[in-house]
Amino acid sequence: MKVAVLDYKGKDTGRKVELSKDIFEVKPNDHALYLDVKQYLANQRQGTHKSKQRAEIIGSTRKIKKQKGTGTARAGSIKSGIFRGGGRIFGPQPRDYDLKLNKKLKRLARKSALTIKAKDKAITVLEDFEFDAVKTKNFVSVIKALNLEDKKSLFVFGAPNNNVYLSSRNLKGSDVVMCSELSTYKILNANQLVFLESSLNEIKTNLSK
Repeated sequence: MKVAVLDYKGKDTGRKVELSKDIFEVKPNDHALYLDVKQYLANQRQGTHKSKQRAEIIGSTRKIKKQKGTGTARAGSIKSGIFRGGGRIFGPQPRDYDLKLNKKLKRLARKSALTIKAKDKAITVLEDFEFDAVKTKNFVSVIKALNLEDKKSLFVFGAPNNNVYLSSRNLKGSDVVMCSELSTYKILNANQLVFLESSLNEIKTNLSK
């Protein structure tokens, strides 16, 4: 599959690049996509939720009423979960939500996601560019040139580009990542993927292992 190479002003450079069939033209595996996205979202959870149990409540330990003869249920402590201010029964406790997947499955999921985007013609290739200074308006001009103002875009760089990254940080609809930071969730969440030429070789190296 060949894709035209544009410059950062949105103009065709007259060159085309070949997208690897082993990465952009595989048979999508829906279950691998599901597992990888599930892992990404689960790993974002802090797991610090906590409620006090009966033993952690500070309060009197006296028996609040006699055992029999009141006409109501027996009650031995004001810290019981059935009373206001008592401990919570089966409340949330800190836990680790991290999931582990093997590397082959994660690579398959990313290939599947990239294939879906390629079939939807949601991939743009730009020649490498840099900014002389950190200015959000410079990045906004790139987005406008590519007609991505109303779309979620994901820019993928092959090498660190600090000025471009910092220029895009204030924009909610755009994200700039390195090839090593590319995830299935981010690929599927974006409406348009924008690869720099240098990133394609990195992606091929990372996903061909």
